[in-house]
Amino acid sequence: MTSPPGDGDRGGSPTEPRPLVCARCGARAEEPPPVTWTCSVENGVRRYFCEACARENLRAIEGRLDSEWW
Repeated sequence: MTSPPGDGDRGGSPTEPRPLVCARCGARAEEPPPVTWTCSVENGVRRYFCEACARENLRAIEGRLDSEWW
């Protein structure tokens, strides 16, 4: 079985929850990601950010969006 594109190599099986790691601070959570976490696809790689990091960097995150998104 192969991973979906951009899913990275997080290991685990499809039936077991896999830990997610915040790409900025290293905080951990089980899949599925909490609704307060943010997901970003950068250079084809899916990255997750915890609530605290997402809040601290909201302007930078929004700054990368096309103006039609805001």
